[in-house]
Amino acid sequence: MSSRVTVRFLWAFVAAAGLLSGSAVSAGPPSLEQAVVEVEFVGEVVFPTGTMVDGTEVGGLSSISYDRAKGTYQVLADDQGNRIDEDASADPVRFYTVDIDLDDGSLDDGDVQFVATTELLERRNKPFTPGGIDPEGLVVSGGSIFVSSEGVVRADPIVAPFIRRYNRTGRVTAELEIPDYYMPNGLDRGVRHNLAFESLNLTPDGRTLVTAAEGALAQDGPASTFDNGSLARILTYDVHRRKPLAEYVYEVEPWAEPSTIFGVNGIVEVLPIDNSGTMLVMERSFSVGGTLGGGTANVVSIYEVSTAGASDVLGVDALYEGGNPIDIVPVSKRLLFEFDDLGIPIDNIEGMTFGPALPDGRHSLVIVSDNNFSAAQFTQFVVLALAIEPVG
Repeated sequence: MSSRVTVRFLWAFVAAAGLLSGSAVSAGPPSLEQAVVEVEFVGEVVFPTGTMVDGTEVGGLSSISYDRAKGTYQVLADDQGNRIDEDASADPVRFYTVDIDLDDGSLDDGDVQFVATTELLERRNKPFTPGGIDPEGLVVSGGSIFVSSEGVVRADPIVAPFIRRYNRTGRVTAELEIPDYYMPNGLDRGVRHNLAFESLNLTPDGRTLVTAAEGALAQDGPASTFDNGSLARILTYDVHRRKPLAEYVYEVEPWAEPSTIFGVNGIVEVLPIDNSGTMLVMERSFSVGGTLGGGTANVVSIYEVSTAGASDVLGVDALYEGGNPIDIVPVSKRLLFEFDDLGIPIDNIEGMTFGPALPDGRHSLVIVSDNNFSAAQFTQFVVLALAIEPVG
């Protein structure tokens, strides 16, 4: 692709300003503080809505994870199993195995191939009841796959969010403990509708699982609007014990554009770049009637975030008291990349993963969009090249 966006940072200034802490995926020992110093757009591939694979409609791709051992990707479809087609049948809850060819350092038409489909089961051989899951996050962990569901707050009865471990055949092998204050009552407690566990990823050493609520819990203050931001929680887990490890507060930005009909902004992906609290956080703003995002109203930004010095709020029931936020230190964040700068239509981007090293040694960041199975949208794969270096 001819479009190119590159950002560089003056290290002495950045370090003095205290904006960086953490280390990179593979650029030196994980204990060293590192940061992204360059971002370049290297290509996109688009699939139209209605593309079929194994008798299922490709769409709703809300999460992607690189399987380093196999050299392929697992991509989750945000399909609740209740989309009925003209034959009165529904596609299963599923993820796809995908090949993405980055050998020449670019992403071009023909480089993305869907090669297999795997159904996710509710338990043993039992499929999910239609509407019994809202699949959003997926990450490969050795021979296992972790999956997160936002739940369905507006269902009757409410479908609670979850994080589960699966084997490669789509069967559940474990359930992770979620703090009680995430559990929704549909009124004033727990995750808000469609603002729960959108993200899921691992630290490079594979020991810590990271997720986040897309926006504020009901008791944690207002959801994001055009006039105000929102306090979201980043939640980490000990992978082997499957129990919460720590939790931090992230300040979500206001909507990028106003709307009198509908708008939203929140965390759609969290991706650690080291084992000590430095991560990429992707925010996606959408406002009905908006004109940004190449005309789609999808305004997507990537921030570099550090938990160093941030308050650990694990076990804190509410971030608001008496209508005001409690005294906490949120994670630090700096803007790294804005997709609007590319000058191309941007779909509802929701997932990202580090892929293989590119021929020049930079890290590939592979990104995917959830088209909501809408004829007015499209499925989009985007690849960025990241240079990551030690700080100091």
